[in-house]
Amino acid sequence: MALTQRLEFRQSQSLVMTPQLMQAIKLLQLSNLDLTTFVEEELERNPLLERASDEVPVGEAPAEAGNYGDSEGGQGEDGLGGSADGFEPGQEEWMSKDLGTRAEIEQTLDTGLDNVFSEEPAEAAARNAQDAVPTTYTEWGGGASGDEDYNLEAFVAAETTLSDHLAEQLAVAFTAPAQRMIGQYLIDLVDEAGYLPPDLGQAAERLGATQQEVEDVLAVLQKFDPPGVCARSLSECLAIQLRELDRYDPAMQALVEHLDLLAKRDIVALRKICGVDDEDIADMIGEIRRLNPKPGMKFGSARLQTMVPDVYVRPGPDGGWHVELNSDTLPRVLVNQTYYSELSKKVGKDGDKSYFTDALQNATWLVRALDQRARTILKVATEIVRQQDGFFTHGVAHLRPLNLKAVADAIQMHESTVSRVTANKYMATNRGTFELKYFFTASIASADGGEAHSAEAVRHHIKQLIDSEEPSAILSDDTIVERLRASGIDIARRTVAKYREAMRIPSSVQRRRDKQSALGNVLSTALSDRSRNTEPA
Repeated sequence: MALTQRLEFRQSQSLVMTPQLMQAIKLLQLSNLDLTTFVEEELERNPLLERASDEVPVGEAPAEAGNYGDSEGGQGEDGLGGSADGFEPGQEEWMSKDLGTRAEIEQTLDTGLDNVFSEEPAEAAARNAQDAVPTTYTEWGGGASGDEDYNLEAFVAAETTLSDHLAEQLAVAFTAPAQRMIGQYLIDLVDEAGYLPPDLGQAAERLGATQQEVEDVLAVLQKFDPPGVCARSLSECLAIQLRELDRYDPAMQALVEHLDLLAKRDIVALRKICGVDDEDIADMIGEIRRLNPKPGMKFGSARLQTMVPDVYVRPGPDGGWHVELNSDTLPRVLVNQTYYSELSKKVGKDGDKSYFTDALQNATWLVRALDQRARTILKVATEIVRQQDGFFTHGVAHLRPLNLKAVADAIQMHESTVSRVTANKYMATNRGTFELKYFFTASIASADGGEAHSAEAVRHHIKQLIDSEEPSAILSDDTIVERLRASGIDIARRTVAKYREAMRIPSSVQRRRDKQSALGNVLSTALSDRSRNTEPA
């Protein structure tokens, strides 16, 4: 086979993932807060980017600058409605007025000028400084700068956290450095509810102390305020609070050690274990309910970020729905072409020209990427509203099954793009604020061969059935399956149990105990009120 050389032309298409394209894809899945952070970093990095809100329209003065002038709009020499020194026109006219001769001045003041004694320079300066009007917050005694960036929120009292509260008590309770070190280590392990991890075996090993030393320090920490803090379990937390109230007797100890029976409402077994009658066990359970199972929650915890919607959905005048973006969450940036034109004329080095050329390309790409991101979010949200019109009109029961492919095919995009757009995005509707992924639910077949049902709508139906059940007729999972099939929903029993557990609804046995216990409490209260009303006066 002979080897020859020849020239060939081939035409092909390929998708090259440039860094800018990868960054544009990443922007789609960022939340509004992450996007704002990203844009702020780009504004600091790129000199050709600027905020759109920073521009001041031509012919308008900046908002920070005030126009001072008379009622007729006269202007001073500096172009404002007053002099550059900030005096009013009347004051400036008075100061420039000729007071006349010595005799005229004495006649005007009704006294001789010889009676006016000049003060010493030091006394005059002190009096002038004392009589001068304070011009900044610092001179009023605030201690902050008088510039425009002064912020009153910087002086708001800081929220006391549980860790700070325990550390203050630790400094008083212990004097030995080793004990303070152990105590601070344990305080750092306390969660926001006030609990320590169940196993503290590694604490002694990491601190180089004995297990007994750690236990001794822990015993002191468990006496700190609030009562019940630094416990390793719910039983220990309740026991600490009962000891504080001097109510931790053997019967109460047995009750605290068997909280699982109390959760199951197994009053008969608890009464046997504690060795008390019905009245005593009711009083003991009442005391347990008055305790605080999470003592640390009364202190400041980590701040929760407010959920800001990306899209608003409002009823339209024609009976449809109006979808619009939340412009407040969209960072607006512009490319400063004027600055680039000035720099391109002055920059002489090739390296500097290359830097500013790259900066211009990156700035232009970012503006386009932000605009494309906003358009894509609006397009996906509009299609979701169109597909789920029944939900917005009638409620959760009319939520249709929907997947990413249906939306992607409708708007002619890829499923991965729709998945990125719906991540960390929220929609404010007339029925509340929901994540965009909330509207994508699995389908459950219909029992009569009709249209499939949404999994979220089925969960809502199950919750309605359970909420409307009577204490004397608790619905089992099998009964719920039968009623759903009668409504045209073909579902298995294990699916009903899975949905029920996901909604944190207990089993039928537990619900029967809870409702019978609640009914018994209501009846006992009614009988006691009736007995008090029938007592002779």
